[in-house]
Amino acid sequence: MKIIHCADLHLDSKLNTNLDGAKKRERKAELLNTFTRMIDYAVENDVRAVIIAGDMFDTKNVSVTARNTVSQAIISNPDITFYYLKGNHDADGFLNQLEVIPDNLKLFADTWTSYEICGDDKAMQMSPSKDNTHVNRCKVTITGVELNKDNSSYIYSALVLDNDKINIVVLHGQESNYTAKNKVENISIGDLKNKGIDYLALGHIHSYKEEILDTRGVYCYPGCLEGRGFDECGEHGFVLLDIDEEKGNIQRSFVPFAKRRLHTVYADVTDCMTTPDISEVIKGVLGRENIPETDMVKLVLTGKVDALCEKDISVLLSQFQGDYYFLKIYDETNLAVDFNEFRHDESLKGEFVRIVMDDDGLTEEMKAEIIRCGVFALSGEEIV
Repeated sequence: MKIIHCADLHLDSKLNTNLDGAKKRERKAELLNTFTRMIDYAVENDVRAVIIAGDMFDTKNVSVTARNTVSQAIISNPDITFYYLKGNHDADGFLNQLEVIPDNLKLFADTWTSYEICGDDKAMQMSPSKDNTHVNRCKVTITGVELNKDNSSYIYSALVLDNDKINIVVLHGQESNYTAKNKVENISIGDLKNKGIDYLALGHIHSYKEEILDTRGVYCYPGCLEGRGFDECGEHGFVLLDIDEEKGNIQRSFVPFAKRRLHTVYADVTDCMTTPDISEVIKGVLGRENIPETDMVKLVLTGKVDALCEKDISVLLSQFQGDYYFLKIYDETNLAVDFNEFRHDESLKGEFVRIVMDDDGLTEEMKAEIIRCGVFALSGEEIV
């Protein structure tokens, strides 16, 4: 039996931080298309179920396009059961817009809800009654709860699982080593140990992470399907679970699936004196990174440069931004100012440097920047 574990799709994200205009609209559509591509992957690879561990949407007011795309993907694939646990960004907007909840869309509540996946692809919600006529046929159980301020303090003690089943537990929140009062987003990993969990399917952290839970199970964040900002660099995708029901084990693999990757690249431009000098350094760095032209890049200039270094970021941006889907340049260089070069200079520059250096109200960083601007101004250069 194969199951996909994904989370943090953040469909309908505004994407205002880096993009604007056509690219923002295009990237917004790409997030939605990656979800439908994942469903196509599920169909092609005989996946029985898709677990969405929170934050399927980024806003309470779901757009008509996102609603129709997601609901149609679910309805059109009745052989795949979708287990949707709402996260901190989700609300009831999507569900309230549906005329009918599809039979293959399973939801969770603020108390533990369990579903058993049977050999015939049918998922049934476990009944509180003692009727266990189906137990021998259904070996995989998916259990989840949506955390809130009312249940977060006691919910762990209320979790009771059948140790003879393959138990998948779904939660959304930040991992923690303890239960924190009034911290709804915290998941107490310690309180979930030795509960009979084979796989703890989590959402909230936007990068892939898997750790040992206890002697029996692991906990895993699949990360988001697509990186949206440069705090979400690297590979993104979902986790594929391949469950051997007879042997009772789970094979896990991370599947990179994003249309585009985001990269943060650092270029040390120490000792460069001109924009062409810096350009040559950037060419070498980007050449070694071998980044596809379809990806997004944040280029950070580092190192120490002379106060008289001529550095035009707009020229550098125009030179390299056409090589990628999107590129931005951050200048995080520090000034390497040899103040003594001017301190004894019997000139206007020397007098200016001496005045700045003798000002005890300025930090060394402030002095360096003031001297840089002043030296450029006295040389008749434009200050950038």
